[in-house]
Amino acid sequence: MPQRYDIAIIGTGPAGISAAITAAVRGKTILLLGPAALSEKLSRAERIENYPGLPAISGADFARALSAHLGSLGIRITDARVGTVYAMGDWFGIQAGETMYEASSVILACGVAQGKPLPGEEAFLGRGVSYCATCDARLYRGKTVAVLAYCAEAAKEAEFLATVCARVLYFPVVRAPLPQAENLEVIRELPRAIAGEKKADAVLTDAGAREADGIFVLRDAVLPERLVPGLATEGERVAVDLSMRTNLPGLFACGDAAGRPYQYVKAAGQGNTAALSAVEYLSKR
Repeated sequence: MPQRYDIAIIGTGPAGISAAITAAVRGKTILLLGPAALSEKLSRAERIENYPGLPAISGADFARALSAHLGSLGIRITDARVGTVYAMGDWFGIQAGETMYEASSVILACGVAQGKPLPGEEAFLGRGVSYCATCDARLYRGKTVAVLAYCAEAAKEAEFLATVCARVLYFPVVRAPLPQAENLEVIRELPRAIAGEKKADAVLTDAGAREADGIFVLRDAVLPERLVPGLATEGERVAVDLSMRTNLPGLFACGDAAGRPYQYVKAAGQGNTAALSAVEYLSKR
């Protein structure tokens, strides 16, 4: 049987790292999921002015300090993109690529999805549209897929798709290093919509339609209600109380996922609160 962690934390920004530190200090077994390089938004910040004790620190230096703190506590980051979190009653199943992890409680610290879904994106989700390349690549073995890259991590997933699929059409929506593969074509056209009849089969751009058997929309964060079926939201944010509890027992949310203000100091504080609430939840079970 797979290991069942006390607390799984999704996200490696200040909220997720704060939650991981607090949970580890409280003696809980934790699974920290997210980019090993930490939050791209954090690393690119030119200067942070309002974090107590760290005046005018650059985002890159702040990220290094957070990584060092994790290392001092022996906390390891599992570098994986989470596709779905399933509430199973008194535990949670967390799908990350082809691996399913188990945890008794979960803290969402995965940021907020930027921008609105493309026309057709939500309608075709699960019918030709996917948010996780490693989860669904096998469905398109030997076929043509399109990758709509809204984050730097998309390049790595596109390279993985190229090992499975016959052809990969890569749309670099944001500026980032491009993937490399013989069967990968970079399309410098801005995606406007996803089209199809019974299933998605084309990306529409200003230049026309690009046909594909599957379309992967890869962003820094997935809409919360798509990540966790049954999760209550209020607009773009996860609905939480002051203890960072959601409507699902054992599931907590913090940081940008819990709404404005989008500030690192607020995110770290909420991460600490979410971890303490998760510890309390586990002690009462």
